[in-house]
Amino acid sequence: METKISEIAAGIYRLSTYVSEIAPPAGFTFNSFLITGNEPLLFHTGLRRMFPLNRTAVSRLIPPEKLRWIAFGHYEADECGAMNEWLAIAPQAQVAHGATGCNVSLNDMADRTPRVLADRETIDLGEKCVRYLDTPHTPHGWDAGVMYEETTGTLLCGDLFTQLGDGPALTDRDVVGPAIAGEDVFNYSALSPRMGTTIRALADLAPRTLALMHGPSFQGDGAAALRALGTYYEERMRKQASAVLEKEAA
Repeated sequence: METKISEIAAGIYRLSTYVSEIAPPAGFTFNSFLITGNEPLLFHTGLRRMFPLNRTAVSRLIPPEKLRWIAFGHYEADECGAMNEWLAIAPQAQVAHGATGCNVSLNDMADRTPRVLADRETIDLGEKCVRYLDTPHTPHGWDAGVMYEETTGTLLCGDLFTQLGDGPALTDRDVVGPAIAGEDVFNYSALSPRMGTTIRALADLAPRTLALMHGPSFQGDGAAALRALGTYYEERMRKQASAVLEKEAA
């Protein structure tokens, strides 16, 4: 395996590791994102066993010990499995996440006390600024959230738009259709009642770039893609709820 580095927006780098053994023959990518600035932020730590690969990739961009912030969408191995390894090599680094994630997992699991972020709270990185947004149960965990880098209009999507394969680092092609295909394979979403509304609300940010954890980053009309994905999940939930009611009535 190797970790490829691509700049997807000014000062935002995608670190992508492709694993062919997951969901063959297409395979699956695991992406982290380094936002440079006076206080660099890493979004997604990667799996613990991928730490050496990601550390080497980061070292090509900044001295890893200069990392200041560690963030991710929710508490899960591929999102934060290497959290403490990064904390060990970057003495000034601090995990930053929402209140739910900190209270149920990170206050105990992180080797240093995390910074608790309120919904829509910002972190000034110097040259860049990220805003945290709570998205409970979207796409699955109740601690879920996303980050939006305001100067480049980049939405760090976490597991939203998850798709198979090892595509280009950046695309302007459809990401909604491949995300639907990915959902059909993994059935990874919580399908909570507010999921569609939560995703469509992110469209108000009008992101110019969507940074996907699994799949290529998207450059284009991010708002349209988010609205389409939100509508799809609402319809999927309606169909599944109707199927359950019909089964119970039978």
